[in-house]
Amino acid sequence: MADVRNVSKNVPKWMHIVFRRRMFVILTLLAQLVLLFFIIFNTSKTFTIINTLLTAISIVVSFLILNRREKPDFKIVWVFLILLFPLFGGAMYLFFYLISDSKSLRQRIESCKNYVRPWFKYKIQRDDSIPDIAQIRYIEDYAGYPVYLHSKTNYYSDIRDFQKDLLEDLRKAEKYIFMEFFILRPGKMLNPILAIMEEKAKAGLDVRLSYDDMGCLLSLPTHFDKYLEKRGIKCTKFSPFRPILSSQQNNRDHRKIVSIDGKIAYTGGMNLADEYINAIERFGYWKDSAIRVEGDAAWSLTLIFLSLWNIRKKKDKREKDDIAAFYPESAYREYANTGDGFVQPYADSPLDQDNVGEHVYLHIINSAQNYLYINTPYLVVDYNIVSTLTLAAKSGVDVKIITPYRWDKWFVRIVSRSYYRQLIRAGVEVYEYKPGFNHSKTFVSDDKVATVGTVNLDYRSLYHHFECGVVLFKNSSVAAVKKDFLENLAVCKKIEEADCQRNVAQRLFQDLLRIFAPLM
Repeated sequence: MADVRNVSKNVPKWMHIVFRRRMFVILTLLAQLVLLFFIIFNTSKTFTIINTLLTAISIVVSFLILNRREKPDFKIVWVFLILLFPLFGGAMYLFFYLISDSKSLRQRIESCKNYVRPWFKYKIQRDDSIPDIAQIRYIEDYAGYPVYLHSKTNYYSDIRDFQKDLLEDLRKAEKYIFMEFFILRPGKMLNPILAIMEEKAKAGLDVRLSYDDMGCLLSLPTHFDKYLEKRGIKCTKFSPFRPILSSQQNNRDHRKIVSIDGKIAYTGGMNLADEYINAIERFGYWKDSAIRVEGDAAWSLTLIFLSLWNIRKKKDKREKDDIAAFYPESAYREYANTGDGFVQPYADSPLDQDNVGEHVYLHIINSAQNYLYINTPYLVVDYNIVSTLTLAAKSGVDVKIITPYRWDKWFVRIVSRSYYRQLIRAGVEVYEYKPGFNHSKTFVSDDKVATVGTVNLDYRSLYHHFECGVVLFKNSSVAAVKKDFLENLAVCKKIEEADCQRNVAQRLFQDLLRIFAPLM
């Protein structure tokens, strides 16, 4: 495969500067803001009437917001914005949330999920050994993702090991390769993977790649999907970014999934970019994690991939995959006698009525008896999670959280650190990973349960993004997740309450950013 960094090398440099999509996006958004300010400050009689109407709309919308079934944090930020901008705050809310095509997206997603849903329990192997645990029942019976008995797992504390095993597994693929990622960036991580995918596509395998258009806005050429299609790799961009103020632009595909023949699957915090294997340095040493699932549970991640694959296409052009053709019959027999505890992959959608990722975390926090160890790159959470964490610590549970020492976003750093004082006072121990940026998203508790996945402890992951993960019960990888956490702890700085002291101006700035945290 040609070096993907040279996809558009023949285009004149001045055209890159003027016409590249990111410049167009910036200019279009600025034009929309200019129009809004023109409406607000125009003094003609017509615009006076418009301003009066906008004020009335803001008052009505405030009542609408307060009565919506929504997180209090989201209500607060929008009411605050309406108070701050009484003329167009209400109109902005209507435009941003209600006058968008999220309903159409929701219908397409639901249609694809309904088509795939019956296959989650296809030939599923069950016995009486499955523990009667509330979390298992919730994920299986309500969220719709079964727990699996006959699976093996391998936890990666170093993404370079993940890369090595992934390349080996890709070379062994016999029927299909499915991949879904938030960020792709050409380099030592991505290029070898694409080369194998192209080779397998030429050999007749069904090779598919889905990536989030917003996540790759600054890292890939505009027509990268067409570039791959010409090389036999089926490719879709999730929710192509449009420079229009709309709530749908918040709903990004943050999932990371690899499925190989339905027998082997991967997920975790990693994207396919060089910083994840520390081939380049961004924010110091990049710490991340991933998990390899082999056996029955890999089928679940395959279906999770398929549930979003076709949503971008119109109904009359939407493919109807023959799901049965993807099922690995040989694996059903091969792993019949394999068992390493219980493995339960899950997915989360921002367009349904349930926050699966948040509830997975809350179940683990609430059930912890002895210890609870958390890795998260961001700590921007609502009152519910803060209250649950502090209650666990006050109840005698050893609660430890590792966040980065070097952050990728300065405003997220400020907001994350604003939660430290409250958590520390309640007995939660907070640490920062001194070598650099801790991008892992793991929970582990009581040597019994752990989860590895894509869900950050922030509003975006918990409420706005499409996410996924794997919950492990009495599985050997639970000990591996714990071991990794404790090894990280040895190179962390423990944050004391004195480290959280701020002057009045700093405190006010933190409090202001926290109000807007749900929109970050």
